[in-house]
Amino acid sequence: MGRLFAILLGGALVVALAASSMFVVDQHRYAVVYALGELREVIQEPGLNFKAPPPFQNVVYLDKRLQTLDTPDGERFMTAEKKDLLVNAFVKWRIVNPRQYVIAINGNADRGAERLGQLVRNALTAEIGKRNLADVLTGGKRADVAAAVRTDLAQDAKDLGVEVFDVHLKRIEFVDQVNNAVYERMKADRVRVANEFRATGAAEAETIRADAERQRNTILAEGQRDAETIKGEGDAQASQIYAQSFGKNPEFYRFYRSMEAYKATFKGRNDVIVLDSNSEFFKYFKGPGK
Repeated sequence: MGRLFAILLGGALVVALAASSMFVVDQHRYAVVYALGELREVIQEPGLNFKAPPPFQNVVYLDKRLQTLDTPDGERFMTAEKKDLLVNAFVKWRIVNPRQYVIAINGNADRGAERLGQLVRNALTAEIGKRNLADVLTGGKRADVAAAVRTDLAQDAKDLGVEVFDVHLKRIEFVDQVNNAVYERMKADRVRVANEFRATGAAEAETIRADAERQRNTILAEGQRDAETIKGEGDAQASQIYAQSFGKNPEFYRFYRSMEAYKATFKGRNDVIVLDSNSEFFKYFKGPGK
């Protein structure tokens, strides 16, 4: 398939057959056609198209699908309290006006992401700069920061020919110097809390020991008192029983007591006791009496 091009050179008409070029635009791309380095047209609909061969015309494709702008290394921002933070963010965006996009980036596709990245940094600087540390680090309020950045980006991104669909803050952390200071402060706070727990525990332990000792002494005293009471009651009952028994048969009682005294005195065959033979102690040695 060919197309005849007439070229007028030095007053002479030279007819040449030059092969024309075909190119396909699919549903995922825009085709930007340049003629001798200048923007000629932007083709947005899918289909088969023709152009003049280079160097007369050339085509640059732009992705019309959703794209991601990511900052894996993190950017440094300052809060309203002058605290430095490292923020990792990603942005979901798409080219919606390819002609305006090409004009804005001056035909350099690599500059599109660079321009958008600068807009994102500006919006983050503005939003984080007017918030305190807690508002930025708190999970729920972090989403508010992302939403505010997206709102700030809306008009600037529109001027660039793109639309921002989502802004997400992946990770927010302190810079190394602040990390160390925060770690030391957290460590000191944990040590203080641990010391408070130890002091409280020691005081409670001392209170428990003192209470246990008091209860022990009370129990021992009450036990001793009850023992003395029981012993006294037992002695009184024993004395009463002895008295009743002695009253029923005094002679037998004296005999029984003497037998108990003999048994306690003479425990072995070689035991010797020296007393007057007329002593009351030997009364029942002579006979059982009545």
